[in-house]
Amino acid sequence: MSQRLAPLSVGYRAMETAARLGWILIFVTFGSSQVLEAWQTGLLVVGGLLAAGLYQVVYWQRFEYELTADTFDIRSGVFSRRTREIPLRRVQNVDLQRNVVQRALGLTEVRLETAGGSDTEAQLRFVTETEAEQLRAEISRLKRGAAETPAGEPATEPEAELLFAVTPRELFVLGIVSVDLRLLSLVTVVLPILVPSVGAGMGPVQDPLVAFALSAPMAAAVIIVVAALISGLYSVTNYWGFELRRAEDELRYDRGLFQRFSGTIPLAKVQALSLTENALARRLGYASLSVETAGYGPGDASGSQSAVPIAERDRVVSLARSVEPFGPVEFERPPKRARLRYVVRYTVVALFVVAAAYAANRFTGFTFAWYVAFALLPLAPVGAHLKWRNLGYALLEDHFVARGGFWSRETRIVPYYRVQTVIESATVFQRRRDLATLVVDTAGSGGLTGSDARALDIDADRAAELRDVVEERLQRALDDARAERRRRRLVELQRTETGGFGGDVSPTDD
Repeated sequence: MSQRLAPLSVGYRAMETAARLGWILIFVTFGSSQVLEAWQTGLLVVGGLLAAGLYQVVYWQRFEYELTADTFDIRSGVFSRRTREIPLRRVQNVDLQRNVVQRALGLTEVRLETAGGSDTEAQLRFVTETEAEQLRAEISRLKRGAAETPAGEPATEPEAELLFAVTPRELFVLGIVSVDLRLLSLVTVVLPILVPSVGAGMGPVQDPLVAFALSAPMAAAVIIVVAALISGLYSVTNYWGFELRRAEDELRYDRGLFQRFSGTIPLAKVQALSLTENALARRLGYASLSVETAGYGPGDASGSQSAVPIAERDRVVSLARSVEPFGPVEFERPPKRARLRYVVRYTVVALFVVAAAYAANRFTGFTFAWYVAFALLPLAPVGAHLKWRNLGYALLEDHFVARGGFWSRETRIVPYYRVQTVIESATVFQRRRDLATLVVDTAGSGGLTGSDARALDIDADRAAELRDVVEERLQRALDDARAERRRRRLVELQRTETGGFGGDVSPTDD
């Protein structure tokens, strides 16, 4: 039977639309050379609210959804009608989101993510909290092949075991180590604005170069501290109250202070695991774990879903092994001639910066100590060594593991049976040094962001050997999976024919 969204959703969405219209009204009122009269402004406000409310009422009347035994159907559209049938077998995750206002109103947004999608497949904005929980539980049951819950009876979810709950200490560490380096780009924007003002306040210092040299470090330090505080507070509020539970064949998580997220990670759809440690977290002995599935990761631009935001490294590795049972890892590093390649690359970059600084000093009116850029040259071999030292790969019995990155080191664990393609490539510069790169691609979202597992700058002969081994183990894993499916079908057939569990084939027969 078709269902409608919660009636309260009409008023909430109307207020959202009115808020957006308000920004347009402010721009029109104060951005125009001819300021509107008060009655004109009032007329625009009343007209905008009426239009937003009317649109949302029609939207609510024409939006219907229905959960059947095989599909989730949605019929919607104010100006043009749209009907969608989403097969339940394609649904990867059912995620629930609610912010502070929505929680106060008892509303929840439901998002359905499907395999292979780069965006949310369907959204219900908004249903009641009870309805949202019922939908998630019933979709999970139907995906497992259970019969539909009779009308009027609540869908039940299996008991869930608590695997991880973030502690106040871990939240504190998360706030410290989660400095978003992208915010440091504010330095290049804000510094030219702040430095003249700070320099002017130095009074006796008349030389502009001296004033710049004194004021720039102070201004940069203040901006970096502010950026660190903002990114740290964002991470703390985003993972406030994080809990991870395991229920049969899926993981469930809850997180967030102002915006509460509740989602599922189907274990059968896991494509790869990523263990991430930035330089500060490594120093403190902490790491995070994310799980990549074939679907889109809501609330995470990378597409993967956080399984553990931060915890001691040994604990994170233990949790990762509970998802994918991989063995001890001993990394092989690229040959040392790869390190020499990085030295040349970084030296060229440093020389380019020196040349650019000299050109700016020589051909523009801005005079400064351009020769300070020469300090980058001795840093080139240091950076090359750190990059080489953090690279590595490991060929395990059932998994391929690759590691890379210094400021943020990522270790990716890929089970062979999830491998889609194995790519061996070598640039002109790599071929000159007999090096190559091996990329192990999966169907996960890592391929969309270029973060596949890769053994970078390894010996060319070793890359060819690894490619053959990974392809061979992929075929072996697929053969094992097909044999397991045949065995399960045979067991089910025996149970059906005998009308119970007394068949001749036991679950352990091969």
